[in-house]
Amino acid sequence: MNIPENLKYTKDHEWVRVEGNIAVVGITDYAQSQLGDIVFVDVQTVGETLEQGDMFGAIEAVKTVADAYMPLSGEVSEFNTALENAPELVNKDPYGEGWMVKIEMADPAQIEGLLTPDDYKKLI
Repeated sequence: MNIPENLKYTKDHEWVRVEGNIAVVGITDYAQSQLGDIVFVDVQTVGETLEQGDMFGAIEAVKTVADAYMPLSGEVSEFNTALENAPELVNKDPYGEGWMVKIEMADPAQIEGLLTPDDYKKLI
């Protein structure tokens, strides 16, 4: 299982990469492997301000649908539009081209409450 050391993680299997006041968010390698072939990523929350733990979208795989949750409070500022035509990027490159949303963080201190790579390894 690929668990990059430079990211933070949630118990719901999202990852977070901080770039200034922006958090780039996707699902982990473990999550995409559990879901199977992803056929659609639905994010209708761009421009909305959501709280940590709120649902920001849904991920549809061949056999199931999973909700995606906000790892941090803030405004969903961008959706990865490449996923509209190529949702399989989440399977192929979950930490790179398969990112899902960017969030303008309301409270960057929330990052400290997320899981470290070692904590996430213990979780899975």
